[in-house]
Amino acid sequence: MDALLNEYVTYLVVDRNRSPATVEAYLRDLRHFMTTTGCADPQCLSAITPMRIMEYVNALKSGGMAASSAARRLASIKGLYKFLVAEDLVQSNPAETVRAPKLWRKLPGSLAPEDVDRLLAGPDLARPEGLRDAAMLETLYATGLRVSELVGLTLSSINLEAGYLSTTGKGAKTRLVPFGEEARLRIEEYKAIARPRLLSGRSSEFLFITRLGGPMTRQGFWKIVKKTAMKAGIWKPISPHSLRHSFATHLLERGADLRSLQSMLGHSDISTTQIYTHVTESRLARIFSQIHPRGR
Repeated sequence: MDALLNEYVTYLVVDRNRSPATVEAYLRDLRHFMTTTGCADPQCLSAITPMRIMEYVNALKSGGMAASSAARRLASIKGLYKFLVAEDLVQSNPAETVRAPKLWRKLPGSLAPEDVDRLLAGPDLARPEGLRDAAMLETLYATGLRVSELVGLTLSSINLEAGYLSTTGKGAKTRLVPFGEEARLRIEEYKAIARPRLLSGRSSEFLFITRLGGPMTRQGFWKIVKKTAMKAGIWKPISPHSLRHSFATHLLERGADLRSLQSMLGHSDISTTQIYTHVTESRLARIFSQIHPRGR
């Protein structure tokens, strides 16, 4: 199994330019598939039928797996078979005709502007960690970055004077994203006061670091968001992605166009960005029903 998957990983990284997180997810999916089917070599995999793959996906759903997760696992299997066909290790792709589970497109959750204000005011600015947390939260809301993009920012990727940053998102695509004065001030304060104290003489290329001097992780920042939300009295479910959704929703509500928003969010397909129009429409409908005399 490992030999085949190592070849596939090389293909994903070198030829497909997939990110480490994507590769790791593919490997998890494929190890489960190979273990379940008992097939770990091309000869065995070539004998698997579309019906067997369909049964595997249905078993995942019956076991309680979300349709989106089952669909992603099927996509991993299809990707592996495409690689095997291209390398002449199997003759056909049995997963090609298997349909993914039907997905309900969930509207992303966002925070009300007043909740965002409370969250951004939550960190303790008297502590170096608080200055860092405030800078990270402000940057996330100002730019709509993915959390992986936020923690991956380096000193060279941000231009405080010009008010923009450079980030590399999905598909290894680099984009420039502007940010406002509040984010700039928070980052400047963090860099001047908190970052040197957190480093304690050490060096790092990363912008946001922990008290041990290492780069902030996605898991670490997730905990910061949760802790800050509780301190601010925000009890609704919240994650770093909530600020990305809030960024997009609030811009649309204030007249931003979809193409500009697509560019800032780093969406390759504008249909992904269009989901936010449903968020704003849903909110307007809810406000109408609450306020209009005949809205109920």
